[in-house]
Parts: sequence; C-alpha cells; structure tokens
Amino acid sequence: MATILPSSNNRKLFTTAAAILAVGVGAYGLGRVYPPLGPSSGTVAPAQRYVNSQVGDNDVTLGDTSVPELMQSDAFEAMVKDPGFRKLARDPNFQALAKNPEALSALAANAHVFQAIASDPTRFASIAQSAQQLASNTAANNVGNLVATAIALNAESFKTLASQPAALRVMADHAATFAALLSHGDALAAMVKSPAAFSQYAGNFASFQQAAANASKNSAMAGKGFESLAADSKAMNALRSDASFFHSLSANASSFAALGASQASFDSAFNRNLVNAMVANSAAFSSLAANNSLLASAATQAEAVSSAFGKNPAAITALMRNPANFSQFGGQPAALGVMANHSQAFQAMSTHGAALQVMLANAAAFSKYGGNFGAFQDAANHTSQNSVMATQAKSFESLAADAKAMGALKSDSSFFQSLAANAVAFRAMSSDANFSRAFSAATINAVAANSKAFGMFGGANMGNAIGAAQALSAQSAAIASHGVNSQAAQMAAAYPQAFALMAQNSAAFASLAAQPAALRYFSANAVAFARLGQDANFSKLVGSAAFANAVTSANFANAMNTAQ
Repeated sequence: MATILPSSNNRKLFTTAAAILAVGVGAYGLGRVYPPLGPSSGTVAPAQRYVNSQVGDNDVTLGDTSVPELMQSDAFEAMVKDPGFRKLARDPNFQALAKNPEALSALAANAHVFQAIASDPTRFASIAQSAQQLASNTAANNVGNLVATAIALNAESFKTLASQPAALRVMADHAATFAALLSHGDALAAMVKSPAAFSQYAGNFASFQQAAANASKNSAMAGKGFESLAADSKAMNALRSDASFFHSLSANASSFAALGASQASFDSAFNRNLVNAMVANSAAFSSLAANNSLLASAATQAEAVSSAFGKNPAAITALMRNPANFSQFGGQPAALGVMANHSQAFQAMSTHGAALQVMLANAAAFSKYGGNFGAFQDAANHTSQNSVMATQAKSFESLAADAKAMGALKSDSSFFQSLAANAVAFRAMSSDANFSRAFSAATINAVAANSKAFGMFGGANMGNAIGAAQALSAQSAAIASHGVNSQAAQMAAAYPQAFALMAQNSAAFASLAAQPAALRYFSANAVAFARLGQDANFSKLVGSAAFANAVTSANFANAMNTAQ
C-alpha cells in the first residue's frame, strides 16, 4: 500500500507507537496500551489529525499495523472531518457494505446506475448471480472480447446491420458464404437488392451456376459481374456447400432490400472486416441478432467507444482488449490523459511500481522536482533523508540505478508538474486496488502505443467510452454464453452498466447480494453515496487493503462518533 506522508511529528510518533504495539505483547498483557497517537507534550504539529487515546482489543493484530496506519492517513483525516461520511459510516449497514470494498467503491462511483436496482434486493441478487456465472466462463469471455472488439472497430457498419436484425442473423448464419461473395460486390448487391429474383435457385445450385455462366441472357444478372463469380471456384464452392443460402435470402427479402437501398448502406453493411468477424464467431453474432434489446444496446455502446477515439482503430483495440484495466480511469479520465502525454516516463516507471505508487499518492510532494531532475536523482539516491521516498526505499534506489528509466524522467521536464496538477485524480487511483489495474505494465504499454489518441480524446467523453467498452464486452460475453446461461444475456441487455460492473467484481457483488438491508440503505442514501464516489479521499480510503478491517474496529467507530 502506498503511504501518504505529510511532514508531521504525529506520524513519526505514531509509527514508533505502532512498532511498540506490534512487539510489546508483554506490555499489552499487563494492561491496556495507550500509543501516543496525538502530539507529545511540547510538540507543535502542523496538522491536527484524528487522536484516540485508547486501542481496543479488536484493533490489535500483532505484527500488523495497517489499520492504525490507515487511520493516520491524509485520506482518513479528510473523511473523518466530513459530516456526510460520518453520518453514513455510523450506520451498521455501512459496515455491511464495507465488507466488500470493491463493490462499495463501484456503488458509490456509479450510484445512479445502482440506485433502482439496489432498492430491489431480489433483482440485485439475480443480476449478481448471472454476472458471477459469466465471470467464471473463460471461453465465453474470450469470445466476447473478440466480438466486442470487432463491433467497436466497425461501429458504423454494425449500427447499419443492427437496424435490420433479420438480415444480420442470416449473414451470421451464412457468414462464410457472404465472405466469399464480397470479392464480387456487384453480384452480391444484385442478390441483396432483389432476393426474390434469386429464390428459384434455392436447392438448385446447378441452375444458378448455369445462369451465372450465361449472365448476359438473364435480366437479373446481366452486367453485374456474375460471369466473374461463375469463374471463381472458391466462391462457387461456398454457394454449393450452403444449400439454404438463397432460401434464407428470399425469406428475409425486405430486410436485405433495405440494406441494399443505397450504395452507402450496402457498403456499410457488407464491411469485409465485420463479415470476417462473423465467420470467426458466427454463433455469437447470430444470438446477438436474435436479441433486439441487446442488439440495440450493443450498437449504442460501440458508437460511444468509436466516437471517443475519432475512430482510431489502434486505440479502440487497446481499450477493448483491456476494459477492466481501463475501468479505473472511468471516474478520473484526466489521469489517463496525463499518462498518454507522458507515456515514456510512465513506461520507464512501470518496472518500479512501488516507487510510482508513492509518487502518485503524494504527487504534490514531488512537484518540487519539476525542472530540477538533479534534486530528484539526489533524493532517490539518498532515500533515508526523504520521509516520502523512505517508505519504498528499495524501489526508489532501484529506480535511481536504472539509467534508462532515469533518462526518460530527465527528458520529460514537465512530468512532475503534470502529476501535481492532477494530484487529486492520481491520489484516488493510487490505492492498492485501483493502482494494480490502472498502472499495470499492460495498461501503460497499451496507452504508450496509442498515446496520441488517448491524449487527444480525453475528458468526460473518454469516461463514457470506458463505461461503454465495459458494457459492450460484458454483453458480448453474455451472448457467447447464451447456450449455457440465457439469463446473463437478459440481464446484460436490461442493465448494461450494472451488469458489466458486477461481472468485473463478481465475488464482491455476490457477497453483497446477501445483505438486503445494506442494499436498501444504499438506495435510500444514493445521493450521499454519489457525492462520496466523486471524492478522491473516499476512493483512496476504500481502495486500501485495510479498509474493511478498519471499519469494524473500535477506534473507527469512536472516530465517527467524536470527530468534529
């Protein structure tokens, strides 16, 4: 866990007390231990932190000081002074929510998504159950990711096809045949525009072959490239092997005629990349076409992703392949922009994760190194003289010895200022749970490979795109699992954002579903939770590995009842 360390004597005194507490078993056995959490006599402290004179039995875990350290953090100090937080935290239902901090964090950050669902615990439990079943289905998730990526990369084409679900389903069921016919666009266009004229060839390939070879004698084929099609053995074999192709085409004549009504519509619908994706995952696309509500929702999500990146294929692919990792930036899109604009520096830091986490948690403290790389280098080489770096001394010393990494930081003169300018965002994301995903090597490298796109298209639009990517990925996975779990597809269509968030933290939400009173409490106080969800200090606090244990401690309860 990255530690936020202000220059306070309180912190030094507390750290000493925590160490004594961890080893002083004998002293505790003789009587209650009173660690000097508050200022010592005669000491002037720059910040007035939460002070509790007594450590309760439930607060003592020998060798583990994570809970008391959390309660001495800047994030806790800020939240304990927030009357809205204290009011919520005093309720036993808050403690029930806090047992699943990942779920609590998602609830607060997306209160508008979960308010209505949480008011009905039975419905909440059904969604959570479906999401958990889907999360454990590796095969469906793998297929879903491929399908979602293809849809997002070809959002306009998919939107066109989604307007004619009957035609889309036929295309998915006969994907290989359509793929073979794409090399003969004029002939395919003739079939699509007038399916009835080709219904006579259903079950009679020989007749079609003869007519195509003598296209000039057939009014429906003349001058439309059918002779070329007849000479293409691969395309003709595809038609020969697909006995129901012409029947399916004519049975859905009006739907195909709509797609062929204009050249623009035809070109959009019969996009080679999307058709090839159907060939690879025909069953998933066919199931998607059969679910109108899910189909419409998927088209909307794909459009949001595509427009956020100006249709940049590399950036869209990077996001769609890592939707869970990028989800951490949904509420802090500015942080993603900083990473993109300083991608080489972040890449250099990716192999020194502990040091990077400390820098993000204490971004303001590192602003002094902006334009003064020499001072940073000297501090990293002498961590014992720097209270912030000393918390992860080995990582900073390793960084100082990494010539390539230090060179990247030296070359980026505005890196530290950019961190400091977005200190609130980075602080929220520096908690253990958020940091491990958002600043993984995979995420950093994906952003670095597409830095221009990620840097250009930021702000709220990017936040919406990240949420859409999560929903589209979950919906596609649900469709891929349709034969195993039909309820998942229904839930993904009805509650796209909630379902995606639940699937991402399925175990936490499944556990929370067993707390109906806590869910109703959240729903009744959704506005207050939504405010917390936008607070970087709350995000930092909830993201701490010690949070769940801290909430049940006597000192935490005392702080909520006595702090001003």
